[in-house]
Amino acid sequence: MTASARRELAEFLGSRRRQLSPAAVGLPAGGNRRTPGLRREEVALLAGVSHTWYTWLEQGRDIRPSRQVMDALARTLRLSTAEHDYLLRLSGHGGTPAVEAFHGVPAHLQRLMDALGSSPAYAITSSWSIVGWNQAYERLYPGVAELPAVDRNLLWVVFTDPAVRTLLGDWAADSRRFLTQFRAEVGPRLADPEVLDLVSRLQAASPAFREGWASHDVDRFSSTERRFEHPVVGTLVLEHHQVTPADAPGLQLVVYTAAAGTDGGAKLTRLGA
Repeated sequence: MTASARRELAEFLGSRRRQLSPAAVGLPAGGNRRTPGLRREEVALLAGVSHTWYTWLEQGRDIRPSRQVMDALARTLRLSTAEHDYLLRLSGHGGTPAVEAFHGVPAHLQRLMDALGSSPAYAITSSWSIVGWNQAYERLYPGVAELPAVDRNLLWVVFTDPAVRTLLGDWAADSRRFLTQFRAEVGPRLADPEVLDLVSRLQAASPAFREGWASHDVDRFSSTERRFEHPVVGTLVLEHHQVTPADAPGLQLVVYTAAAGTDGGAKLTRLGA
């Protein structure tokens, strides 16, 4: 475990503990509680570990928690599947593969995106920098090609670009979803200079990001319908997909297809006319 992963593990455990009510785990709510949630000694007791050891864990000390203890803490804190997975990766018990640096998209992946025709597609790195896209995506979000390279990052544009705020049909929900998925992905790598710089700039630029980042909430990606309000064709309901190429695991391809039962396909075709 790196020092940054230990700090993130400590803060994540503390945030989940404070969000869990005593009643949820069968404990009385009284007892002169000065802060919301469970006490550290209660978590330790329920998980079957010593109070001192758990306190060290929340202090970010250099200790080596076992997989069994992490699973016990996940059960005690009622973590979701995504949160449990995050806990395991932070503590060194989950897969956190080495990240290959990409400053552009390989030619064969660009050809794949181009072959998708009217379906918007783009490629992002492990820190969510946008390194390639097809013409359909540029028609959906015309500003992508004009951005300076340092600002061509999915999380940055979601939280700072007014055009993207208008384009997203439910900006509050969509931006929060992006933030929690980003944190789940980069949590074990918060000391990486690129991630540190992005998070620092976003905290300075966006109060909404600062608030969301402080929550330590995480979530997994799942394909779902997304609504866009496009200035040319109006409301677009598209299905959001994300895939990782087997020969470029440091990249993710994001593809939008017309949602079933909607006029999204016709409107995407109109955009390309």
